[in-house]
Parts: sequence; C-alpha cells; structure tokens
Amino acid sequence: MALKHINRSFRKVKVKLASRVTTQFRKRNPAKAQCGDCGKELHGVPRARPVEMQNMPKSMKRPERPYGGVLCSSCMRKRMIAKARA
Repeated sequence: MALKHINRSFRKVKVKLASRVTTQFRKRNPAKAQCGDCGKELHGVPRARPVEMQNMPKSMKRPERPYGGVLCSSCMRKRMIAKARA
C-alpha cells in the first residue's frame, strides 16, 4: 500500500481476496455532467474519467441531438424555439 494513495482523492474499497479481506484505494468518479443553462443533471452522459471516455465510441459520450452533452432537453427545446422565432 503506497502512502501517496492514502488521501481524499482516492476512496477506500474493501476487496475479498482468496486468503483475506484487504483495502484498496481507487479513484473517485467525476461529478455528473450539468446543463450549461439551468445546471440540471444531463442524462445520457456517463460519469467516466477522461481516459475511459477516450476509449468510448462518440455515440456513448453524449446524446445524438443538437447541443447534446451541453444542454438538457428542455433548455435545448427552448433555445431551438427562440432561434426559430428570431
């Protein structure tokens, strides 16, 4: 167990091994993606570290719609309506 891992950046996970139960330190998940306008949680956007996101296909990283992964569906709808009226 490295001392550099014993801090709040890592979470403690108890893991059962064949002979004993040990504590492992794993990285925490990043925060949930938020809407740029209202701050609501974005659905369809995974909570993954950048390295994991690199290996995902583009269609899994964000929804396939205008402003996908940036705005929630209701804010996107409001913006599209306002754009059409202007």
